[in-house]
Amino acid sequence: MKKIRFIGLLVFIELIISISSFAQTDYSRKLTMAVTISGTVSTATGVPLNGASIYIPDLKIGTAADSSGHYVLHNVPVGTYLVQAGYVGYKNNVKTVVLDHDATINFTLEIAITEENEVVITGASQATTIKRDPVPVVAINHKYLLQNLSTNVIDAIANIPGVNAVTTGPNVSKPFIRGLGYNRILTLYDGIRQEGQQWGDEHGVEVDENSVNKIEVIKGPASLIYGSDAEAGVVNLLPPPPPPDGKTIGNISGEYQTNNKLIASSVNIAGNKNGITWMGIGSFKTATNYQNKIDGRVYNTAYRELDFSGALGINRSWGYSHIGLSTFSDLQEIPDGSRDSATRKFTKQITDADTIRPIVSNAELKSYHITPLHQHVQYYRAYIKNNFIVGNAHLELNLALEKSIREEFSHPQYTSTPGLDLDLNTYTYDVKYLFHEKNEWNITAGANGMYQTNNVTKGTEFVIPSYHQFDVGPFLFIKKTISNLELAGGIRYDVRQFNNEKLFTKPAPLTEFDVPVYGTDTVGANNPFHAYKHTFSGVSGSLGASYKFSNNFSGKVNIGRGYRSPNIFEISANGIHPGTNTFQKGNLGFKPEFNWQEDVGINYSSQHVTIDASAFNNNIEHYIYNEKVGSSTGQAVVTDTFQFKQSRAKLYGGELSVDIHPHPLDWLHFENSFSLVYGINKGSGEKIADGSKYLPFIPPLHTISELRANIKKVSSSFKNAFIKVQLEIYAAQNRAYLAFGTETPTPGYQLVNAGLGADVTNGNGHTIFTFNILGNNIFNSAYQSHLSRLKYFEPYPDDLRRYHGIYNMGRNISLKLNFPLNF
Repeated sequence: MKKIRFIGLLVFIELIISISSFAQTDYSRKLTMAVTISGTVSTATGVPLNGASIYIPDLKIGTAADSSGHYVLHNVPVGTYLVQAGYVGYKNNVKTVVLDHDATINFTLEIAITEENEVVITGASQATTIKRDPVPVVAINHKYLLQNLSTNVIDAIANIPGVNAVTTGPNVSKPFIRGLGYNRILTLYDGIRQEGQQWGDEHGVEVDENSVNKIEVIKGPASLIYGSDAEAGVVNLLPPPPPPDGKTIGNISGEYQTNNKLIASSVNIAGNKNGITWMGIGSFKTATNYQNKIDGRVYNTAYRELDFSGALGINRSWGYSHIGLSTFSDLQEIPDGSRDSATRKFTKQITDADTIRPIVSNAELKSYHITPLHQHVQYYRAYIKNNFIVGNAHLELNLALEKSIREEFSHPQYTSTPGLDLDLNTYTYDVKYLFHEKNEWNITAGANGMYQTNNVTKGTEFVIPSYHQFDVGPFLFIKKTISNLELAGGIRYDVRQFNNEKLFTKPAPLTEFDVPVYGTDTVGANNPFHAYKHTFSGVSGSLGASYKFSNNFSGKVNIGRGYRSPNIFEISANGIHPGTNTFQKGNLGFKPEFNWQEDVGINYSSQHVTIDASAFNNNIEHYIYNEKVGSSTGQAVVTDTFQFKQSRAKLYGGELSVDIHPHPLDWLHFENSFSLVYGINKGSGEKIADGSKYLPFIPPLHTISELRANIKKVSSSFKNAFIKVQLEIYAAQNRAYLAFGTETPTPGYQLVNAGLGADVTNGNGHTIFTFNILGNNIFNSAYQSHLSRLKYFEPYPDDLRRYHGIYNMGRNISLKLNFPLNF
C-alpha cells in the first residue's frame, strides 16, 4: 500500500507542478478568456443548411444553424479544438482550429455516400478522426442502432467486423473483440468504466440501450489510457450530446418484437439554456421466452427491465462540469436446459432436493411472468466529469461511484432467499493534464484507477470470496502531427493491490443452506476460501502512426503492449455457480497477462467504392482460459467442473469491408464485410495435445453482404427512407478447444435479414415520427452460435437423437416507432 500511495503522490505532485508552471506563464492571463465563433453551413452549391449541427467534442458544446445557414457559438474557451459540422444525409466536415480570438469558420458539406470523417474520443487524449487515429477503432452512430435489430446494447455491435458477443439467450451478451472477452474488454459509459461482475458468463452489461447515442470500439490493447481490463480493447457507450443552446428536444419511442413478444418503450428529453444542460431518460421493456423451430419456446429466458438516467451540466469559459446519474433494474430468468428424456420438452425445478421435475406447460412458456428462479440485477451509477481550462491547457477530472447488486434466486422453495448475492461497490478516478499544444506536439500526463469492494456473504452459495482491491496507473501519452503524418504513443505503469477474505460456512438449522459463520462458530465449519493478498503490476504502452497518402488513401500501423491482472473468478473461485450449473475452480498462483499486438490498416475511398482492411497479430503471455475437467451426475442436471489454466497464446487475423456505391447511383450500396481470427494455444513448454491446440471461444469466419438503398425523398410525406436485404454467413468452427469436452465443433449456417424504414413528415417537412420494420433470420433457420453458452445446456449428451443443446433465436420481426419532440 505504501508503494501505491507513493506512486499516486508522485503523479499528484507532477500535476500540481505542471499547473503551477503554466499559471506563471503568459497563458495565465487567458485563464477565463472566451471567444465567439460564427459562420455559415451550406452545400457545395451555396444552399444554406437549416438545422445543421456544429459541435466541439472536447468541450461538449454545440449549436445549430438557422434558416440562413448561419450559426453563432458563444463562450468558447481559448485553445485548439476539433470542430465538427454535420447534417443528415451529408458528410461531416471536421476542422482543427486554433481559437485565441473571435473567429469566422464556414463549413461546406457534401452529400454523404459514406461517412469518412467520423470523430472519435475513445483511446486518445483528445477528439480525433478515425483516419488520423493510429489505434484500430470503429464507431457506429445512432442511425445504425435504429436501423438494425438487436435485443440488447451489446448485440447491437456484434456484426461489426472483428466484434462478436458471447450470449446466454437474448438478454445476456458480453462483447468479444478479435477472440478475446470478459475482463480483457473494458466497457465504458460516457468514458466511465463499467464495473458489474463482468467475469461471469451470464452477466450482461448493465446499460439501457435507449441512453446510448453512439458506440466506439477499440480493437486492440488500450491499457495505456485505461489500464488493466483493456488488454484486448474498449467498448465506449456514449450518451446523446447536449442539445444546442436555447433548445429543448427529446423523443418517445416504442418497439415490439415478434419472437419473444418483446414490448419496449422509452422517453427522453433534454435541454440547454445559457450553457446549463440537462437530460432525463426512462425506459421499460419486458419479454417472454424466446423460440426457435427446434426447441419451441426456451424455458426461463424471459426478462423485465426498468431503467432511469439523468444528467446535469454547466459549460462556461473555464470549461465544463457534468454530473450523470443512472439506475438499472433487470429481472432475468436463469435457464438450465433441463428436459424430459422422452419428449425433450423443458422441465422445471420445483424443490431444492430436485428429485422430480414436471414438464413446463405452454401457458408458462408464453407468460411474461418472471419465474422464481431468476436473477435480479440492480446497478446504480453517479459520476462527475470535469474539464477545466488552465491557460491554454486542460485539466480533466472524472470521478464515479458505482454499485452493482446481483442476486441469483436458485431455491424454488425459498423464493425470497438468494443463492448467489454479490454486492459490488466501485469508486473510480481519472485525472489527466493536457499540456498546451506547441508546434503540433500534444502531451498528456495522468493517472486513473479504482477502489473496489465485493461482499458475497448475504447469499447461500459461494463461488467467490469477498474481496477488495485498489488500482493506480500513471501514464504519459504523446502525439505529434507532421503534415499528413500523425505519430502517437506512450507508456504506463499499473499496480493493483488485491485482497480476498477467508470464509467459513455451516448449514443453517432449518433450510440446511450454507451460511457464513464467524468467531468460535468456525470450529468444524467448511472453509471454502482462505485469506489471500497479492500485488500485481505491469508496464503497458503503444506506438503508432497514421498517414494520409492522398485524399482517397490513408494507412495506419500500431504496436501495443497490454496488461491485465487476473480477476477474482480466475484466482479464487471454488464453488457451484448457480447461473451456469458448473463447479468452478480458480488458481491462486496466476500471473498477470501481457500481450504484444501489431496492427496495420488501410482505407481507400472514391466515388464508387470504399475499402477498409486491417490485420493483426497478438501474442499473449500467461493467457488464462477455462478447461472442463469432470462432471457430477448426482442431480437432474449435470454439474460440470471447470478449472482455470494459464499458458501462452497467439491470435491473428483481420477484417475487410468493401462498400460499393457506383456513382451516380450514390443512393445504392452493396456492403460486404469479412472477419477472421485464429486462436492458437502455445502451452507453457509442454507438448500440446490435438484437443488443446486451439483456444476456446474463438468465433468462426464471418461474412456479411448487404444490399441497401437510401432514398432521401420518396414523396412529400416520406423522407430519409431505406430498404435493405442482408446475408450473414458463419463458417463451421472446427478449431475448438476439444479437451475433456470443454467445447465442441459448431456447424456453419446462413441467416437472411431485411429491413425498411422512413421519416414520416408533415406539410412543412418536419418529422412526425420515424418507423423501422426489421427482420432477423427471415427464413427461420435452426442454428447454434459457437459463442452461445446455451449450446452446452444438454442434460442427456449421449442421446442419439439429432439435436443437442439449445438453439439460437428463430425468426424475429421488429417494429420500431420514434416520435421526436422539439420545443
